[in-house]
Amino acid sequence: MGRAGAPDDAVTARVRQAELGDASDVARLLGELGYPCSRDEAAERIAVVRHDPRQHLLLAEIDGDASGLISLYTLYSVVHGYEVARITGLVVMPEEQGKGVGRRLLREVESICRRYGVRRIEVTSNASRTEAHAFYRQCGYIDRSLRFVKALGD
Repeated sequence: MGRAGAPDDAVTARVRQAELGDASDVARLLGELGYPCSRDEAAERIAVVRHDPRQHLLLAEIDGDASGLISLYTLYSVVHGYEVARITGLVVMPEEQGKGVGRRLLREVESICRRYGVRRIEVTSNASRTEAHAFYRQCGYIDRSLRFVKALGD
């Protein structure tokens, strides 16, 4: 292992807030995650996040190329009595996986959460994404509860 638990082939990824001009990269990354959208739809989503102080959309870049993204929102939890955060998406391009990009994105989100006084970060992952589950566990996240979903299509 390389630095601080990163793989030996870890690369240095630059992480920054997504901008409207990143819409094509965001669309490509969301498609890789299994949520395809057009460049225009991605631009709309970036605009929504940029105007909401409780949301963050970060891009990881390697040599100027988008290699991953993570999205996060924070909220006050009445149940817990403090601020919590939820990671709503995390994806790293297949050719960049295993190089520390996902860990770098998680560290950045954890830093943001500490600045905002967030005391708990939650992430959900489709039951079929066993590699993602192993990744989250390796990064210190633990299994806590089931998630139930009901689509309101009326």
